[in-house]
Amino acid sequence: MAFPGTARQDGKMLIGTVCTLLSAAGLGISFLVARRRRYALALRTAAIALLPVGLAMTGVVRFVVNMTFNPVAWAGFGVLACAVLLFLSGRLAEGRGRGAGAASAPAEEAGAPRAARASRSTPSLPKAKGKSGSGGVDDFSDIEAILKKHGI
Repeated sequence: MAFPGTARQDGKMLIGTVCTLLSAAGLGISFLVARRRRYALALRTAAIALLPVGLAMTGVVRFVVNMTFNPVAWAGFGVLACAVLLFLSGRLAEGRGRGAGAASAPAEEAGAPRAARASRSTPSLPKAKGKSGSGGVDDFSDIEAILKKHGI
């Protein structure tokens, strides 16, 4: 005949034993690292090795284990995931509704004549004097005149 609450005590003992073994193994590794005179790494390893015992003593491990095998907890995670998806899809739909008004301004600009858009974006250059196909002599004189005009 089993006494009431013994199953719970057995679970606590199992969790405590496993966490203690993990911590002992980690402290052993920390000791081996310290023998190689890598003391900073040994201290970090010892700190990490003490985490399982500390978590078991505070009850965090028992909470996680109980939650892992609890179907109601998993249903709760499903409900939370559904809530996040609904929230994000609402934000996405709101962003698309706002984006329709902002997208109409470039569409109006696209309807403007191409020459008008080009005149706004590019500065006008002086026209070349003389013959256009004269082998480049007149082209250099125009460039020289522009450079002299600017003091270069």
